[in-house]
Amino acid sequence: MRHLLLACAALIAAPASAQTVAITGGTVALGDGSAPIEGGTVVVRDGRIVAAGRGVAAPAGAQVIDATGKWVTPGIVGGFSRLGIVEVDAVSPTNDAAARNAPWSAAIDVAPAVNPRATPIAINRAAGVTRAIVSPGTAATMFAGQGAVIDLGVDMDAVTRPRAFQFVEFGEAGAAEAGGSRAAAFLQFRTSLKAAQRYARNPATYDGDSKDAFLPSADAEALVPVVEGRTPLLVHVERGSDILNVLALRREFPALKMVLVGASEGWTVAAQIAAARVPVIASALRDLPDSFEVVAATQSNIGRLKAAGVDVSIGMIDDDESRMVKRSTQYAGNLVALSKVPGAAGLDWGQAFATITSGPAEAIGLGGEIGSLRAGRRADVVIWDGDPLELASAAERVWIDGVEQPLDNRQTRLRDRYRTATDGALPKAYDR
Repeated sequence: MRHLLLACAALIAAPASAQTVAITGGTVALGDGSAPIEGGTVVVRDGRIVAAGRGVAAPAGAQVIDATGKWVTPGIVGGFSRLGIVEVDAVSPTNDAAARNAPWSAAIDVAPAVNPRATPIAINRAAGVTRAIVSPGTAATMFAGQGAVIDLGVDMDAVTRPRAFQFVEFGEAGAAEAGGSRAAAFLQFRTSLKAAQRYARNPATYDGDSKDAFLPSADAEALVPVVEGRTPLLVHVERGSDILNVLALRREFPALKMVLVGASEGWTVAAQIAAARVPVIASALRDLPDSFEVVAATQSNIGRLKAAGVDVSIGMIDDDESRMVKRSTQYAGNLVALSKVPGAAGLDWGQAFATITSGPAEAIGLGGEIGSLRAGRRADVVIWDGDPLELASAAERVWIDGVEQPLDNRQTRLRDRYRTATDGALPKAYDR
C-alpha cells in the first residue's frame, strides 16, 4: 500500500511538461534564420526541444500531433516591451514602468512589478508570443533600471531571468532626463559609470548614502556588472550622430556589452555598428521624421543594417510596447514584402522570422535557451494555421516550456459573449 501511495504522489508531483510530444507533418521554421522546412517534425521532451527538422522520427510512446497543412515555429520573442508592468497607461496604480518619485534609478529591478495576470499577457500569448524582454522606463535620470526576460505562461511564475539587463536613454529622452542637453546626458553616463568603478574597488568606502551623493550606493552597485561587461546595457538611441557617440563610449569603458534599441537612423552608420559588433533591436515601422532625431527614418533601416552585417532584430519601443507585441509578426512580414519593392531593402523569410525569435534572444544573451527550435532550447512552440508572417494566419496551439497554454483571453470572451448574445444578455442600453 505504501508503494502505491508513493507512486501516486510521484505522479501528482510530476510537472506538466514531463512528457514527450512529436508534432509531425508541418512546415517547420527553426527560427534561426534558415528557410522553412516542409514536412518536418518537432520532438519535445520534458520541456525541451529534442530535435526538429525533416527526417526526425517520433519516439515510441510520444503523443503525436498531426500538423499537416500547418506551420510549426518557436514562440515569438518580444524584443523590447513593457508587457506585464503596464495595464492602463494613464492609471498610475496599474503603471509600474517608471518610478518618478523614487531616489533610485539604475538599481530598480522591474521583476517584482511583473503581473502574469495582466490582460495583455493572455492576449499576446494567444497570438503566439511566448517570451518578452521587459524594460522599465526612465524617470529621475537617464538610467531606467534593470529589465527582465519573462514568459507569457498562464502560471504565476513569469520571470525567466531577472536583472537581465540595464536600460538607459540617450538622444532626446536622455537629454531631457539629464538636465536638458545631450552633452549633459553623456557626462551623466560617464560620471555614473566611474562611480560604479569606485564602488567596485571598495564598497565600504563609497559615500553613496548622503543627500549630496551623485549616485546612491544601490545604483552604483547595480551598474558594476554593466561596467564590467557581465550584464548587457540596452541603449535607446535613434540619431546617427548619437549612435556614433554611444559606440565611442567603449573606448573609455571597453567591457560594455551594448545593445542599441530603436536606432531609426542606424542605416546611416551601419558600417560602424557592424565593425563594433553591437547588436540592434530596431523599430520596424518607423519610417517618417516625426522628431528631429529620426529625420532619416526609413522602413528599409533593418534591411540595410542586415546587409551591412549587423545582427538586427525587432523591438516595440515607443510603439504601444505595453500591449501590442503581437504586431511583431506583421512587422516581420513587412520586411519580407520590402524585399520585393524596387529600391527598398528587406529580408528573406528566414531572416525576417529570426528578427522576432532567435534575434532578440541572442541580443540579450539567451540564444542558447529560447528563440529557436534547436535541440536543447526551451520548448516554446506554436502551431499556426498558415504562414505566421501573413496577417490572415493565427496561432492554433501554443506551448511554453513544453506546457500547452490556454488561448482564451478577455478579448475572446467578450467576442463570444456578444457574438452569440441572447435576449436579456445585453445591457439595457442596447434594447433601444
